[in-house]
Amino acid sequence: MLVSNALVGLREGLEASLVVVILIAFLVKTDRRWALKWVWAGVAVAVVLSAGLAALLTYGTRQLSFEQQELIGGAASILAVAFVTVMIFWMRKAARTISGELKGSMDRALDAGGLWVALVGFLGVGREGLETAIFFYATAQAAGSGTSQPLIGWVVGILGSIVIGVLMYRGAIRFNIGSFFRYTGIFLVLVAAGILAYGLHDLQEAGFLPGLHSLAFDVSHIIEPGGWLGTLLKGILNFTPATTWLQAIAWTAYVAIVMPLFLRPVTAPPRHAQAPGARVAA
Repeated sequence: MLVSNALVGLREGLEASLVVVILIAFLVKTDRRWALKWVWAGVAVAVVLSAGLAALLTYGTRQLSFEQQELIGGAASILAVAFVTVMIFWMRKAARTISGELKGSMDRALDAGGLWVALVGFLGVGREGLETAIFFYATAQAAGSGTSQPLIGWVVGILGSIVIGVLMYRGAIRFNIGSFFRYTGIFLVLVAAGILAYGLHDLQEAGFLPGLHSLAFDVSHIIEPGGWLGTLLKGILNFTPATTWLQAIAWTAYVAIVMPLFLRPVTAPPRHAQAPGARVAA
C-alpha cells in the first residue's frame, strides 16, 4: 500500500502542482502579481475541502454497521475507479496543451475580477482534490484498519509533488509531462483494476451483489494473505489470494479494455501547442 499510494499521491499532487505553477508563472510573467493572492485563496479552499471530504469519508463511517461500511466502501471504490479512468485519459490528451488552456482561462478571469481568479485556482486544484479524497478512502478501506501505510504513502507522494512543482517553477528541472503521465498511467490502470475488484468484493460482503462464495481461484495455500508476498501484491495491485468470479471477470475486463485504449498513439497536437518537454513556467 505504501508504494502504490505514494505513486498515486505523487501523480495526483503533481497534476495539482502543475496547475498552480502554470497559473503563478503566467501572472508573474505578465506582471499581474495582484492576482496571486486570489489564486492562493482558491487553492487553499480546495485543499481544505478535499481534506475535509477525506476525513469525513474515513472517520464518519466508523459508527455504521459492517454491511453499511462495506456498501459505502464498495461504492466509493467504484467511484474512485471512474474518476481515475477519466483522469488518466484526460491527462493523456491534455498534457501537451494544458498550459495554454489554463492561461486562457486565467486571462478571461482577470478581466472579470479577483473572485473569478480564485475560482480558476479552486477548480484547477479542487478537481484533483476530490479525486484524491475519494481514492484515498478507497485505498484505506482496501488496506483495512490498523495500518497507516495508505496515509504515509499519500503524504510522501504529495510532498514529493510539491517539491517537484517548486523545482519546475524555479526552472531547476525540465519535466517531460507527457512521458510521466503515460508511464504512471499504465501503472494506474492496474491499480484501478485492483480497486474495482476490491470494491465489488465489498458490495458482495454487503449483500448488494451475489457470488461472495463463488471463487474463481483460491491460492491462499501458496500465497498467504498475511505473508510478505501476499502483503506486497495487495499493497501494489490489491490482489487477494481468494478471488471471486465477479472480481476476476471485472479485473480482466477492465485491464483488457482500458489498457489498449490508453496505449493508443496520441493524436499530434496543433503546432502552436506547448511541447511536452517544455518548461512549465515558460
